[in-house]
Amino acid sequence: MSGKKYAEATRRYDRQMMHEPAQAIDMVRTLAPAKFDESVDLSVRLGVDPRKADQMVRGTVALPSGTGGDVRVAVFAQGDAAAEASEAGADVVGGADLAERVEAGYTDFDVAIATPDMMGVVGRLGKVLGPRGLMPNPKSGTVTPDVGKAVGEFKGGKVEYRTDRYGNVHLAIGKVSFAPEDLNANLAAVMDELARAKPAGAKGRYVRKMVVSSTMGPGVRIDPTTYN
Repeated sequence: MSGKKYAEATRRYDRQMMHEPAQAIDMVRTLAPAKFDESVDLSVRLGVDPRKADQMVRGTVALPSGTGGDVRVAVFAQGDAAAEASEAGADVVGGADLAERVEAGYTDFDVAIATPDMMGVVGRLGKVLGPRGLMPNPKSGTVTPDVGKAVGEFKGGKVEYRTDRYGNVHLAIGKVSFAPEDLNANLAAVMDELARAKPAGAKGRYVRKMVVSSTMGPGVRIDPTTYN
């Protein structure tokens, strides 16, 4: 996308104006400038302090309309669990051999799942997987003995989320080509999940700021009072 297209898109609306969720979704679809099917991305600023362990907001949410993308899943498992993961559609499955590939720089996947018995091996991959948000974690359902079910869920539209160091949650809620009602359903599912995950220690307004945009398009603000 050229800077000219982005600039043209930004002139078509007031970037500071707050919008109702459905209106914001419609605008993002209209403003998307690229010729490919862009993702629709949501950014939510939460009133939490992620430096405090009890205010880290993380988990998973099942998007009812799916993600619209091909989710690449890597599974660390052995024996029957490895076979189960493969049958469920995992893109790559392995044990110590897969860990060695990751240590060498292989990260061509979107989600990493591990059986509990593999965490001794996977734990050594923190420097590679951690910064990319790919480290398996029991809270997100990515450390589990039921790897077949987990693979199916993530392939079917389940996504992970977590606050960054500033209290922001970023995740894709679909594609520009989705019907508006499907994007609205995914947005509602995310906000319901964030409300459920609100830490007891969070003070004041919980949802501080919300912006939705396409991959290459400008951000459209959603009125956060809708969710407070």
